[in-house]
Amino acid sequence: MFFNCVQEDIAIMKSLGFNSYRFSISWARILPNGTIGGGVNKEGITYYNNFINELLANGIKPFVTIFHFDLPEALEKQYAGFLSRKIVKDFVAYADLCFKHFGDRVQHWVTINEPLSLALFGYAQGTLAPGRCSKWMNLNCTGGDSATEPYIVGHHLLLSHAATVKLYREKYLATQKGKIGTAQVIQWLLPLSDSKKDHEARQRRIDFTLGWFQDPLATGDYPPSMRANVGKRLPRFSKEEAKMLKGSADFVGLNYYTSYYVFNDPPPSNALKSATTDSHTNFSRKQISIMIVLQAGIIWQYIYPKGIRDVVLYATKKYNNTPIYITENGEPTFYICFIHRDGFISMNKKVFLFCFVLLCIYACNSNKFINLSMEFRHGGGQ
Repeated sequence: MFFNCVQEDIAIMKSLGFNSYRFSISWARILPNGTIGGGVNKEGITYYNNFINELLANGIKPFVTIFHFDLPEALEKQYAGFLSRKIVKDFVAYADLCFKHFGDRVQHWVTINEPLSLALFGYAQGTLAPGRCSKWMNLNCTGGDSATEPYIVGHHLLLSHAATVKLYREKYLATQKGKIGTAQVIQWLLPLSDSKKDHEARQRRIDFTLGWFQDPLATGDYPPSMRANVGKRLPRFSKEEAKMLKGSADFVGLNYYTSYYVFNDPPPSNALKSATTDSHTNFSRKQISIMIVLQAGIIWQYIYPKGIRDVVLYATKKYNNTPIYITENGEPTFYICFIHRDGFISMNKKVFLFCFVLLCIYACNSNKFINLSMEFRHGGGQ
């Protein structure tokens, strides 16, 4: 997030008609050592207070993410971060500090951004911090087990969320009256063929992505397909934990970027296990061929605007019409706008994409059973 040009940048937001802005609080910026006992950085608190106040002064509502991958290094060194259940207590204490100092002006809280990305890329593939995985997955990994650690980390992320929501509802809700949820990354999936196996594979893949981290917030447990495929490697919730998890989302945040074709792909019986293959599915990078076919400026993204509508409809039905926010959406492109000599602006690929996305979202909102809001992130990173 920008630091030195707050007033100028927020003025630009206002000129563009923004009515809300989602940003993340950096855990280490306000708790450099990760814990209250390690000292509170008052300058960090002041920075976020000023930032929130400036947003509100310009008619822009803050939509605040508490944790977006940036675990304080001290906690990683002290007890291996989210691999330890100790993280739950420290996460809740950090969130409590955020609610105490900012909650009187913040009405929407995201506890954790993309827990799936942290679990898989941080602990199964080793491409995000802390870079852990099995050696056969990535020789650059500093250690780890791709078959077990992603599920342990995911379990502690869920418990951190649930305990934070419990604290907020018991201590702050009556006076602050805010809403709290998560932001889940989701790809829309289509079966590669019309076979029963590919249709079942599609649902399993959804269970192992969105379902992994959103189902427990609705039901108190993981999807049955995860229990069946992962077995004893998937931790269990106590009765008290399940009760705390169930109903712990006031809204469902969805980060949607791409869609894929999915097919049934069970691994050989002697294959090494990994959270990346436990769904027994694989996906085709064949471009989605319905309505629009465009390759984004990055290898993993295929542009399928209709997917945002299908994701919303699925989540609405699956989670009993819990309010939905499109917390992220977009595409990287190398195309640029240019102006003709006659003054007309070209209808480039990105403009066309966003027009199509907005039409699909409008189609969602035209359905009286959908409770949907959205937020666009403009720029190139967190």
